[in-house]
Amino acid sequence: MAAADPSPDPALADEPATTAEPQAQHPGPETDPGAEQPDPSRLHTATGERIPTIIVDNLRVAYKVYNSGGRRNRNAPATLWRLLKRERMSNMRVVNAIRGVSFTTYRGESVGLIGRNGSGKSTLLRAIAGLLPPTSGAVYAEGQPSLLGVNAALLNDLSGERNVTLGCLAMGMTQDEADAAYDDIVDFSGLRDHIDLPMRTYSSGMQQRLRFAIAAAQSHDVLLIDEALATGDRDFRRRSEERIRQMRDQAGTVILVSHGLEVVRETCTRAIWLHGGKIRMDGSPKAVIRAYKRFEGGVGARRGRNRAGGRRIGGGQPGQGQARQGQARQGQPRQGQPGQRRQARSGQRQQGQHQPGQQPQQRSDTEND
Repeated sequence: MAAADPSPDPALADEPATTAEPQAQHPGPETDPGAEQPDPSRLHTATGERIPTIIVDNLRVAYKVYNSGGRRNRNAPATLWRLLKRERMSNMRVVNAIRGVSFTTYRGESVGLIGRNGSGKSTLLRAIAGLLPPTSGAVYAEGQPSLLGVNAALLNDLSGERNVTLGCLAMGMTQDEADAAYDDIVDFSGLRDHIDLPMRTYSSGMQQRLRFAIAAAQSHDVLLIDEALATGDRDFRRRSEERIRQMRDQAGTVILVSHGLEVVRETCTRAIWLHGGKIRMDGSPKAVIRAYKRFEGGVGARRGRNRAGGRRIGGGQPGQGQARQGQARQGQPRQGQPGQRRQARSGQRQQGQHQPGQQPQQRSDTEND
């Protein structure tokens, strides 16, 4: 197993160390009774213990973000002068993306990562794949984890046909193996009619489908998928889910990041809920998704109550503003409104004018005097 354990970042030295929340016990892989079962010898040791594929030990990932520092520090001369003087920017900010995450995956598992945007799901995948060095902690992996769309280095100027061969060679296949897998990859992606076009003419969904087809052409010890199943039609998602099950049955480990909770429920045997860079819950997909929906529903209800409550400005009894709004919606002018005052002034002018064909009203004798 390979480990990535650099020295801690001095910027986080003053931050108190935190550990991951207690993780719930998760069941073993759920398999279809009618499907072909994997060889138990590949999933367990001679003593009956499960074989781990990834061990994440108190992983912490932090980003350093440098602000502009004002208008006078945005130009190139000021930046060069600061570099020559070796001055550090005082407005440097540390963003903690992953905060003390620990878990272990085993052979034959498919793990789904769920959570809000910005909870650290993609950052965790990149750290497991070795593309992002951790600030502290360690990641141990069996073999080299493959992040979907990274190992298959596709080029926009080449056609889809050439990119299929290039992606297979990038994953370690020989030329003969790439030629043998070509038809299966193209048929799986559903891009047979567009395979001779350059990649720059493909939509983002078409590119993601081709990347997934290339990555699924080879069996991986650990396959990391980041929102790949969110693209494509229903038939492609069905074939992708079936391929993930096949890879799981071949004693591999799949870690899937998806906002589609139904995909995680139907595809994965385990779910991990990330919130604020920490593990909030780890267990069976049904239990974790149920808790996640309950949490999101409660937050949405509180936001709805805050918006519906409104606020009252000035005097008046509570609820009087809502009554005025209801009258305005029904077309009833409020007392003292500009529309009602204009109508009153118009009526007064009409009373002081005579109709055509009528003689003006005679003044009284008192007035004539």
